[in-house]
Amino acid sequence: MEVRLFQAQDRDRWEDYVKRSPPATLYHQIGWKEVIERSFGHRGYYWLAEDPSGRIRGILPLVHLKSLLFGSFMVSLPYFNYGGVCAEEETVRSVLMEAAVEGAKRAGAAHIEFRQQAPVRADLPVKTAKVSMRLDLPASAEALFQSFDAKLRSQIRRPTKEGMEARIGGIEELDSFYEVFSINMRDLGTPVYSKTFFKNIMEAFPGISWIGTVYKGAMPVASGFLLGFRETLEIPWASSLSEYNPLGPNMLLYWTVLKFACDRGYRIFDFGRSTTGEGTYRFKSQWGAKPVPLHWYYWIRNGGTMPELNPGNSKYRAAVALWKKLPVALTKLIGPSIVKNIP
Repeated sequence: MEVRLFQAQDRDRWEDYVKRSPPATLYHQIGWKEVIERSFGHRGYYWLAEDPSGRIRGILPLVHLKSLLFGSFMVSLPYFNYGGVCAEEETVRSVLMEAAVEGAKRAGAAHIEFRQQAPVRADLPVKTAKVSMRLDLPASAEALFQSFDAKLRSQIRRPTKEGMEARIGGIEELDSFYEVFSINMRDLGTPVYSKTFFKNIMEAFPGISWIGTVYKGAMPVASGFLLGFRETLEIPWASSLSEYNPLGPNMLLYWTVLKFACDRGYRIFDFGRSTTGEGTYRFKSQWGAKPVPLHWYYWIRNGGTMPELNPGNSKYRAAVALWKKLPVALTKLIGPSIVKNIP
């Protein structure tokens, strides 16, 4: 088995492997390498394993993040819920992870984070606190609506009675999405991605990327970014303006995208990552979504504790509090240079 780094001439074979490999995810597609490198400037180390006949038997996308503030480390994949090693055989997964570790050592990375959907046989520390919230979809939106209890159906109807309307579109909805998203990120105390990042995604994945937005008159008040892969439609980013939350725009947003998923023939709706018992977990559960455990493994150069590069880390509390007080325009200006190093 030969393990080596991806080269430009491997593109079609890599994509073919992703199409036919059962454990592959949306984020194993080679287009993400180009999106991340173009949007953030990070180097991607994309490993592939070939058998003696030249057939690809497994892949492992890795991205190297380096900054003075957060250090040097690799993630498969940063910014998204999934990634990790993709192979059907345990021996192939092992040689790919070993190659990644050797590559990380040479590159001076302090650790690697493998974001796996399913457990792997690896003698590595693992986090399992996060879950993916997924809803099995019926054949029609009408059947889905009828499966909801009376309270949920009433909550879905209310925003329309309050004069709100929803629509799903393409890149023409990007400005509306980004306005809501950037305000929400400021309110959460989290640096915001650049608008270019989302534009690059939509350009790299036409036909499987959409934006759903709820409007109150001409004003966008809730919006979500959608990505489809195989039988699953995912909403990795969704936001609403807090002052309109009593009117329930999020309820109309999620019903609109769920209806869209059914109408498009998707069989699973992925609400994204949550921590069991927290507010977003309860919100997603009310729609019938069920938790699927995620397994994030860590190779750490010198041993020690697993990294906590997230806003929940107590050492970032003061920075989060300060960020919430900044003007949104300023967060759009300086946020992208910070968040690009937060996986």
